[in-house]
Amino acid sequence: MAPPDHRRPFKRPTISDQQRRRELSLLRQAQNRLDAQHRARCLASTVLSLEAPEPGPGPGPEPALEVELASESEYHVEEEEGDSRSPSKEFDVRQASKLRGAEARKWFARQLMLPEWMIDVPDRLSQDWYVFARPAGKRCFVVSSNGITVSRLRNGSVLHRFPSALPGGARTRDVSGSAQSYSILDCIFHEIDQTYYVIDMLCWRGYSLYDCTAEFRFFWSNSKLIESGACDPPSQNHRYTFSLVPIYNCDENGLHAAYTGAVTYIKDGLLFYNKQAHYQTGNTPLALVWKDEKCSQYVIDTDSKGNVPRLQQVVLELQEDLKLITSDDPPVVFGCLDNDLVQKSGLRAGYLLKFAVGDVGLSFADGRLDRADLQYLGKSNKARAFADSYSKVIFQYAARHSPLRIDDLLSAINSRDERENEHPDVEMID
Repeated sequence: MAPPDHRRPFKRPTISDQQRRRELSLLRQAQNRLDAQHRARCLASTVLSLEAPEPGPGPGPEPALEVELASESEYHVEEEEGDSRSPSKEFDVRQASKLRGAEARKWFARQLMLPEWMIDVPDRLSQDWYVFARPAGKRCFVVSSNGITVSRLRNGSVLHRFPSALPGGARTRDVSGSAQSYSILDCIFHEIDQTYYVIDMLCWRGYSLYDCTAEFRFFWSNSKLIESGACDPPSQNHRYTFSLVPIYNCDENGLHAAYTGAVTYIKDGLLFYNKQAHYQTGNTPLALVWKDEKCSQYVIDTDSKGNVPRLQQVVLELQEDLKLITSDDPPVVFGCLDNDLVQKSGLRAGYLLKFAVGDVGLSFADGRLDRADLQYLGKSNKARAFADSYSKVIFQYAARHSPLRIDDLLSAINSRDERENEHPDVEMID
């Protein structure tokens, strides 16, 4: 890896307002503390309530999500992704358990904190952020309660049902506690070594961590998981090992360690967490993902056959007014579909549609998208729950034309450190 140029600060053309949204997100979480305990209880109950009543010792058949959908008079589920990132407190487990298909996928996906893609370097990266290598695998919730552990993918389907050493996670241990004593982990299941890598903790023994800072959640995860025995090798009452990922302060040494250091899993890019970030469901600029060819096998999106298409492909949601939007809150408008095409193709509001970014590409003005050359390809895969986020589209576009490189991140860190060394705090002496 070539040494970064320390002589000048890193500067890229402005293509987003990601830094401004980071500042607003921190301000919003300080002003509006959500009912985190309510959300944790709903998620834990839903994950467990949709499974079979009496799971046997083996994996057993997977329960179907396609249960009866409640009528519109009972409750209303917002179709727009923009509204879905702030789930209503009234939308509880009884309603969620009636969802099926796309609505079930949307409900579960809403419960995860989804990192934006890094399209500009955050201010104070070395002071305010953590970094770690993201394991390749299946992102999932893991909930333990009442003698059983269940993992569910972000689309709501069951990944595993098994005994574990997590609190209340097996029938032979820790089942005497309160029924409200549940734990929720945000994990990535790594197929090769059959290990759950814990990237965050939402709840522990009924104590909600949603409104705790990432700094505290990571400290709590490290101490509690090891104490519980969840990191021990598999046994009769502990089918899968849970493992912690090494987390670093995002200074020059930490970034280098996360990027080049050896780990027990296959890397799929780097994850950056703001130290003060609460666990915010949906897309958040306080968690960022970044990739290049050295730390991820898949930097540029591939098609269904695993090939990189000549033109970048994006998925957008069709609105009533025929506008095409991203999954952000608020959404970003990429264009408008011709009414004749909508009528001829039988398209409706809420459909997820696939487009190619034409040779003219994307153009920006004052840090915002100004124009997009979109070519309609057809409907998206039905398994999709949401449209692409703005940051993903821009990261993928930059990866093809002017990628944000590891040397750029190191240069930003070093230039910041040099500026602070030039103007150290002056101690006042009487």
